[in-house]
Amino acid sequence: MRRNELKRKLDNGHTVWGLFCSIPSPVHVEIIACAGYDFVIIDTEHTLINPETLENMIRAAEARNITPLVRVPDTAFGSILRALDAGAQGVVVPHVNSGKDVEDVVRASRYFPEGMRSLNGGRVPGFGIINLEEYIHLANREVMVIPMIENRVGVENLDDILSVNGVDMVLEGAADLSQSFGIPWQTRHPMVREALQRIHDQTVQHDVPFCAIPRLEEDIQTWKERGVRAFVLGEERGLAFRAVRSHLETMKRSMEREGQA
Repeated sequence: MRRNELKRKLDNGHTVWGLFCSIPSPVHVEIIACAGYDFVIIDTEHTLINPETLENMIRAAEARNITPLVRVPDTAFGSILRALDAGAQGVVVPHVNSGKDVEDVVRASRYFPEGMRSLNGGRVPGFGIINLEEYIHLANREVMVIPMIENRVGVENLDDILSVNGVDMVLEGAADLSQSFGIPWQTRHPMVREALQRIHDQTVQHDVPFCAIPRLEEDIQTWKERGVRAFVLGEERGLAFRAVRSHLETMKRSMEREGQA
């Protein structure tokens, strides 16, 4: 089992950068790694990635030394188990709204005595290269549990959520959070910004790392001044679309200038 370099960097006070990967291709994971990101969140909540492709995307992350996390679709035991058995070094769990939710996630993500993850001797322990009893301890140490707080009720119950042992980081979800306030996609609305600040304040009180999703460059500086060291900079589909469109517009402007010369 590989060391979780994301955990090491957070423990050592480094700033870390991540990106969602939504296109079901190992090549895209490689691109994100080669671009210099510290971790990738492979999204199986909003995208249709089959299990074999997911495993190969995780292999690509391992080959390029980037920490692979998987956003699972829900808190279901099976969803979490399949991601971890494929080799994910952490699960990002959407719509965590209560202490009970995160208890279920920890129970599914960790082996006894911290949880009851189903025992398996597959690819993560090298099919038996690592002694399986030793692997249990390694997995409990290296696997990250990362709840997403993206509902109003989750913000209200955050103290209970963070009081559960085993939470390694909290990721904000301003988009769905805005919808829960009745103002969908208004991620910079004062109510949403206040809720995000409340989430951050609570994570500081519980000594749990907070991961922000900045929408503008100025957001990075704001979060940095508040002590935040983990950032997810969107997803590769949006970045690719904006880059391709910008490239086309640049070429069109160049042609127009040539025509005027």
